[in-house]
Amino acid sequence: MVAIHKPAHDIILKPVVSEKSYALSDRGQYTFVVAPNANKVQIKQAIEEIFKVKVTNVNTLNRAGKRQRTRTGFGQRVSQKRAIVTVAEGQSIDIFGN
Repeated sequence: MVAIHKPAHDIILKPVVSEKSYALSDRGQYTFVVAPNANKVQIKQAIEEIFKVKVTNVNTLNRAGKRQRTRTGFGQRVSQKRAIVTVAEGQSIDIFGN
């Protein structure tokens, strides 16, 4: 399957900054919010293009938006697609300013 090329910054939207993603960075894994229609090949190419690292593995997950109670009824938070990217040994991405 050949990936349709989109600009890398349209695929990788932002890094996920949380305690869990910070702990994963010690193992060479980094978490990003990605475009909902992006596939693993596109995510790998975008990370390699933006950060100039070798990606060895990409895991994706879809997080459903939570139902929120408001004063006027119910709403919905936005659903997200996340990618957990593993980089080659000895390489790193400076997301957290270490």
